[in-house]
Amino acid sequence: MDGSRPEGRAALGTDGDRRSQLVDAAVDYVAAHGFADLSLRGLGAAIGVSHRMLIHYFGSKEALLAEIVRTSEQRQRDLLSRFRLEPGLSPSDAARLLWRQLTDPRLAGQERLFFEICGHALRGRPETALVLEGFVNDWLEPLMAAEVAAGVDPAVARNRARLGLATVRGLLLDLLATGDRAGVDAAMEEFLRLYYGSE
Repeated sequence: MDGSRPEGRAALGTDGDRRSQLVDAAVDYVAAHGFADLSLRGLGAAIGVSHRMLIHYFGSKEALLAEIVRTSEQRQRDLLSRFRLEPGLSPSDAARLLWRQLTDPRLAGQERLFFEICGHALRGRPETALVLEGFVNDWLEPLMAAEVAAGVDPAVARNRARLGLATVRGLLLDLLATGDRAGVDAAMEEFLRLYYGSE
C-alpha cells in the first residue's frame, strides 16, 4: 500500500467534493504523522479547516477515523489493481510489491489505526460500523479477479482470495505486535511459495 500522497493542505472545491477532499487530506496527515495524539483541532489546523468543519462533515472523531481507514483500504485496492496491470509482472511479484508497500515503516501508524478501528467496530461502535461492511467483501472482488485472470476456477478463487487477505492481515498484525520484520517477511515468502507454487 502506498498510503501517502503529496503533502499539503486540502484544496477544497464544491460542497459535493469537500468531504472526500477532507478525508484524503486526513489520510495523508495520518500516514505522515500517525494518530496517537490526534485531535480534531490539531488535524483541522494541519489540513487547513476548523475542527467544527470536521464535526460538520463527519459527526465525530471516531467517524472520521473510520473514513480514514476506508479510504486507506481503497488506496491499497487501487494500488493492487495497478500492479496487476504491470506488463510482465507475475501475480506473486505483484503480491510482493503490495506487501512491501503495506509494511513500509512510515505507514505503521496507519496500520495501527486500521486494527484499532476494526476493534471498535467489532465492539459495536455505530460510528465505525461501515468499516466492517467492507472489511472482507470489498477485497474479495479484486483479489478474485486476479485469481480468475491467472486461470483459477471462480469458486476456488473466492476461497483463495479470502485466505490471502486473512494471511496478509494476520502477518501485518504480527509485525505491529512483534516488530520482527525478518520473521514476518520470511513467513510471507513461505506463504507465497505455498500459494503460487513454483510460479
